[in-house]
Amino acid sequence: MIPRFYCPALDASQGIITLPDAAAHHATRVLRLRIGDMVTLFNGDGEEWQGSIDGIARDVTVTIKSAGTGIAEPPLQITLVQCLPSGDKMDWVVQKAVELGVTAIQPVMSRRSVVRLEGDRARKRVVHWQEVAISACEQCGRNTVPAVLPLMELNQYLAREHKDDERRFLLDPVGGQRLRKMDRLSGPLALLIGPEGGLEEGEIDVARSVGFSSLQLGPRVLRTETAGLAAVAAMMAMWGDL
Repeated sequence: MIPRFYCPALDASQGIITLPDAAAHHATRVLRLRIGDMVTLFNGDGEEWQGSIDGIARDVTVTIKSAGTGIAEPPLQITLVQCLPSGDKMDWVVQKAVELGVTAIQPVMSRRSVVRLEGDRARKRVVHWQEVAISACEQCGRNTVPAVLPLMELNQYLAREHKDDERRFLLDPVGGQRLRKMDRLSGPLALLIGPEGGLEEGEIDVARSVGFSSLQLGPRVLRTETAGLAAVAAMMAMWGDL
């Protein structure tokens, strides 16, 4: 498999591209690529280009050879609204959600969230999660990088204006409609996943009042870091491109 690198400022018309520092380090220090090796570059906007490494001295440079076709984005546009899990589980959630094809990830903090982040700490974590999403795109072949949106309180997210054509679902292990009994979904979709211990009843009531419908995957209670990914995978298998 040809290595892939994210170059946000890529302009293929220049012919020769200098890899960003992080990509250059990964190419030469981790993958041990050499002059003449082929690579794929993408800028996150859906396109990709193939080229060969022609310099590894002070900078790592790539000569563009051709434009690639890339992987089309799935027809189901899922925003995963994930209540923060404990530890570093959010890294795993972001990575796997990107691999499965989500359009965006909205991290939120609910009343039972163990992790609480504010100010610079919150901003730095969002930047880190966006880097995780970029790395996942490099690995899985996506050319459009899903946005990791700014962290907010769940009540702030629920209170904001939502898209008129957006379908909204709340994963509920004890109630709601079964996924396999639902009509085909398309277009934008928001999927809300609670934290360890689940959402409080008041939060569920507010979510339902702004258009979130309860959705049940099965009789077993899934962990917060498992639930959203399982639901995304099932939806993509039924109505997406998996």
